[in-house]
Amino acid sequence: MTNEEILQIAMEQSAEDIGCKAGDFLKNKNVITSYHKGDNARKYIKDPNTCCLVSYGSNVVAAVTDEVRDIVEEYMGRYTFYHLFETPSLHWLNERLMERGHKVCYQPEYYLPDISRIPDASCAYEMRVLEQKDFAGLYLPEWSNALCESRKQLDVLGVGAYDKGKLVGLAGCSADCEMMWQIGIDVLPECRQQGIATALTSALAKEILKRDKVPFYSSAWSNVRSVRNGIKSGFIPAWVELRVKPAEEVDKLNKVWLNGNSQ
Repeated sequence: MTNEEILQIAMEQSAEDIGCKAGDFLKNKNVITSYHKGDNARKYIKDPNTCCLVSYGSNVVAAVTDEVRDIVEEYMGRYTFYHLFETPSLHWLNERLMERGHKVCYQPEYYLPDISRIPDASCAYEMRVLEQKDFAGLYLPEWSNALCESRKQLDVLGVGAYDKGKLVGLAGCSADCEMMWQIGIDVLPECRQQGIATALTSALAKEILKRDKVPFYSSAWSNVRSVRNGIKSGFIPAWVELRVKPAEEVDKLNKVWLNGNSQ
């Protein structure tokens, strides 16, 4: 699988997620379309979504509901496309959305592998490839980025690092859609800064590619440690998203996060 094929698969998936065409992401002007989550959208994307902005670097594609179309159209016309994700601009958008009962919500950044950059990394510990059957006893707080208890059926593959039989690091991937598996990584605090995360992430990326699937990686832009690991593991920034949801949904998420559960 080439980098070009990987990018095309990702754009086709993004199109399925929001209801546009993959070619829309390559246009030199912004695109506005009606929001529609396809039957094969990434499984963790939950409605209701009022608006989704997606950029692969050439423009912004906005998928919107009729309720906020006029606001988003004005927003798209006010700013250079990359400023549409900047905080000063988002204040303008959020203020107008709130008048209709909606708020800006998630703003993730996504990474795809550069085939030529995935390292043959190693660490000081034994590394084992794990399958779904091996995860049964691992749904614990320390592995909550690598595995997701609420979507166990999607956790399909992993690579663990073991110190004399004790698991000290785990990279796991979720089959979030037909062709793309998302990687998450956890390392015990006392074992960090030893290269374990990079060794596990890059090894899992290669295992995913062997299965003719596309590994992808996501991070909050502010999670510098995670971003560094992705880059060291051979991933590069590929696309960004911004999602708008009804205000009550955003408020519910804040309450969940305050209680220490982000899944």
